[in-house]
Amino acid sequence: MKHFSIFTALGIAAAVGVAAQAGEQAVLKTSEHHQQDRRLIQLSENDPGTWLSEYEILTLVQQRTPFMDITDHPPTVAINRLINADKVPAETSYHEEVKRFIDDLDTGNMEENLETFTSFHNRYYKSSWGARSCAWLLGRIKEIAEPANDRVTVEPFHHKWDQFSIIARFNGTNPDLDNEVVIISAHQDSVNMWLPDFGRSPGADDDGSGTVTILEAFRSLVDNGFEPERTVEFHWYSAEEAGLYGSQDVAKAYNEQGKEIVAMVQNDMTGYVGAHGEVFGIATDYVNEKVTNFIKKLVEAYADIPYVETECGYACSDHASWRKYGYPSSFVMESAFEDSNPHIHTWGDTIDKLSFDHMKEFAKVDIGFAIEMSHERK
Repeated sequence: MKHFSIFTALGIAAAVGVAAQAGEQAVLKTSEHHQQDRRLIQLSENDPGTWLSEYEILTLVQQRTPFMDITDHPPTVAINRLINADKVPAETSYHEEVKRFIDDLDTGNMEENLETFTSFHNRYYKSSWGARSCAWLLGRIKEIAEPANDRVTVEPFHHKWDQFSIIARFNGTNPDLDNEVVIISAHQDSVNMWLPDFGRSPGADDDGSGTVTILEAFRSLVDNGFEPERTVEFHWYSAEEAGLYGSQDVAKAYNEQGKEIVAMVQNDMTGYVGAHGEVFGIATDYVNEKVTNFIKKLVEAYADIPYVETECGYACSDHASWRKYGYPSSFVMESAFEDSNPHIHTWGDTIDKLSFDHMKEFAKVDIGFAIEMSHERK
């Protein structure tokens, strides 16, 4: 989950007094150098953006102020639609079909995949480990998809940095719905807020948990012969932690292609059980109300835990990119925002703090989302 964008190696550590004195002195020089580099930072949905130095962005980090880096995606871009959620159903209808796929979910798969995914030193979008981790993830998704033959396609979505995003597509069977897409997503990158390029950042929860949650939902759909009426896509975004870079690229491309996104849901942090027990967190701010209300119906129908409404703030994860481009988006997370994992963005975001049974509840809802949204309601 994104709380900040650009980091100076130990600049933040120096600011909070946790680095060694020698390290602090070295970073002060680095920080002075990078103050010449400015980024266009948006702090609210209608904000045209302000050019900030890295030092000023670090201040936002210290204040835990959420923002979107729109340097490469200014708000003046032409958007071809107003948000339209007319095709989002009000009630669930395909219980027997959904149950068949839910019954095949296996927490062992999620644990095995997350153990490998967190073994990379970090998954920072500009690091060599970030490039290697997405290559592993692409290979794993292709391996899962192989039995589906031409029912499923898996492709990298390349950016101007090495860590690509990944799109796995269940091709729709109804030619009348050819331009319509349902999206289930997570982000694959991680960050160490003290040393983004070189620091250890296992990112087990943020967002390794979301990554393997939707991966297991995807596997069950592949293995059990899912053939949707309208196309359903699973997305794993690069560079969420850097200001939603990857998802902004993808949403912009879909906007330019004139794609109609029926609905999308972002899974960011699905593994940590907060202080108030096991719940399903549903964001109610900066999301589409109709999609969000339907997710509540999905939780009631298919999950074994209750949901809580929560607020995450502007641009707190990749659903904001789709909202920006005029698409109905939603966001789910492991708990109420205030109860979420306190270890994210550090070396301490590790598997031992997570519950795979909790992740499974999100995979159930993701399967429900995929199947229910894929049908054309008469």
